Amino acid sequence: MPEAAELPTRREEGWRYSAVERLQGEALDDWRTIDIAAGETFRDTMVIRDADGPQPTRLHRWRVTIGEGATCELFAVLAAAEYARLEVEVTLHKGAHFEFGGITVGGRDTVREFVTRTIHAEPEATSNQTVRAVHWGHGTGNFLGNIDVVRHAQKTDAAQDFKGLLLEKGASVNAVPQLEIFADDVKCAHGASVGQLDETARFYMAARGVSPELARRLMVQAFLGDALVALDDDETRETLMQIALDKVDKAL
Repeated sequence: MPEAAELPTRREEGWRYSAVERLQGEALDDWRTIDIAAGETFRDTMVIRDADGPQPTRLHRWRVTIGEGATCELFAVLAAAEYARLEVEVTLHKGAHFEFGGITVGGRDTVREFVTRTIHAEPEATSNQTVRAVHWGHGTGNFLGNIDVVRHAQKTDAAQDFKGLLLEKGASVNAVPQLEIFADDVKCAHGASVGQLDETARFYMAARGVSPELARRLMVQAFLGDALVALDDDETRETLMQIALDKVDKAL
């Protein structure tokens, strides 16, 4: 069990918005290791939801190595726990692809966050990360994403896209997308935006007989859906979306 002095602080970039005070007693060095062989395809999902029972802190740390020409797809929904964090460190070899779709939802005083570090270690690899956050009350959603492109990793194509939706005053979302690029023949992009529901769209739907509650739910569903577009398993995609919407429904 780590000593208090070993706990991270908000002075560290990767923990800037975290609820570090809730980490006491957590196994901070407990990493899940995923090694994907050359040419293989790997997909996994992670869900933290109310059905898992009350837990103040859920901390998951994954280290992923994607072999030459291999593909890794990870999708996650953080919808429970006072503090929930998924941290993913990915290393891509030549021609590999990494796909990440993440959703955080929550209210009260909860903190839910994704922290990723994507290392393009060899040429011609691609990565795409799409994260959506919907929060209310005093809930907080965070995304800290770092893309590293080493000097010889030419033809890299990497992207991050984060959007946050605030349903009530008092909620917050934080995004820190970062690029560290040492190669010169690359495509790297990141974007982040935060806003509220589009009142014009709500008025448009109300004028056509859609109730305010249903209009709000449909707009949230469309917003969250972006994070799961790359998931081609319809059943799994619908399950993840329903878990997120069940949580949001409590705030609507």
